[in-house]
Order: sequence, then structure tokens, then C-alpha cells
Amino acid sequence: MALKLESKESVLVATINRPARKNAVDQETLDELASALKQAEAQSTRVIVLTGAENTFCSGADLSGVREVEFTDALHKLLIQLATSPCVTIAAIDGHALGAGAQLAISCDLRVATARAVVGVPAARLGLVVNHWTVERLTRECSWPVARAMLLAAQNYSGEELAHLGAVHRIGDLDTALDWAREIAALAPLSIAGHKAALNASSREPEIDEIVRWTRDFAWASKDVEEGRAAFLEKRAAKFKGE
Repeated sequence: MALKLESKESVLVATINRPARKNAVDQETLDELASALKQAEAQSTRVIVLTGAENTFCSGADLSGVREVEFTDALHKLLIQLATSPCVTIAAIDGHALGAGAQLAISCDLRVATARAVVGVPAARLGLVVNHWTVERLTRECSWPVARAMLLAAQNYSGEELAHLGAVHRIGDLDTALDWAREIAALAPLSIAGHKAALNASSREPEIDEIVRWTRDFAWASKDVEEGRAAFLEKRAAKFKGE
């Protein structure tokens, strides 16, 4: 299996497990990850932590034995699936996150990285061009200056540098990411879903406003709101059920 899955307490850890290829993703990996995301949604998973085996997040794309056009189409669909999943997605980055690895990392909602992690898009060194969705996502998650340096100068950034720039949210290892995931899993899932829809909204996608409004109204009328208020008044931790 190209992907190792571990689930506990509403948190799914998906580990790219191809250390012999420095966790470069091939068609099989993309298919397994897409399937895992669908399954997580069906099982009411609240947080997904994406990481890589043996101190490497993902060194890029492994195109050996696959058709490039089919692979890039599948990768694009997976990136959007990660970005729009109702679950909160966290990239736990160590070692290299290059090319497709960087694309996977920026498609996640949150990023935890070791100081030594290396993130970059070396497309200009390979004569490649990433899709427009990736360019937009990179600018939104990492800023215009970082996106320009990565895409136009093929510049890599360390986890520490990206943390100073706000593109990495916490410095730490997988355990740090898991601790944060457990904290997030205890929050109100309907609130998170509404906020995530709003954060993903684009001025070119007016239909997203309707989704945001529906999610917001549904959350305000939910049992979770009642539970949140009761817990606040009773000075206890709320137990949200996503209802």
C-alpha cells in the first residue's frame, strides 16, 4: 500500500508510505488518498493529518509508468478535494515537500513543519508549468512574494522561514500536529465547516455565498449551538456532535 492509514478519536493520519521513492506520489498514491478522504467524510472524521514516512513529506511526482496528463488531472482533482473537504486538513511536514509535495501541503488548511523542512516548487528547473489553481492557492496560503520566488526563481524555503512568514502555522513534528488535531477535533464541526467554506470563497465563484449562508444558518439552528451555550454557562468543556 502506498498509503498508511491510522484513525483514532475522530482524527485520521494518512501517511504517504513510499520511502524508497522519497515518498514521491504516483497514480496509486493519488487514488488511495482520494479514497481515504471520501471514507473519512463518510465516517465523520473531523481532522485529517497528512504526512510522509521516514522523515520526508513528499519529494514530488513519480511519473514512472503513468501517463502524465492523466496523472496531472488526478493530482488537480485531489488538491481540490483536500482543500474543500469538510474535515480540517493538516500537513505535517518534515524533510522535503517539493513539487507535488508542496502542492499537497498548501492544499491543506493548516501546516505544521519542522524547522529543517524544505518546501518548494522546482517547476522552472524542469521546464514544467503548474496549473493556475496551484498558483492561486500558493499566493493565498504563502503570499505573493513567496509564490513569485518559488515559481519564478525556483526558490525553496525552510519550515522555519515559512513560519516567520505565516505560511506554516506551527513549528514541530508529527506529535505536534497530532496534539493540535485533537484540539481541533473537540471544536464545533458545523462552525468549522461554515468558516472553511467562507475561507475558500472566491470572488469568481458567487455560488459559494449560498453555500456559506446555508452552512451558517444550519449551524445557528443546530444542537451544537445549544451545547456550546450550556457548556459555557456550566463552565465545562463542550461535547459537539455535529448535529
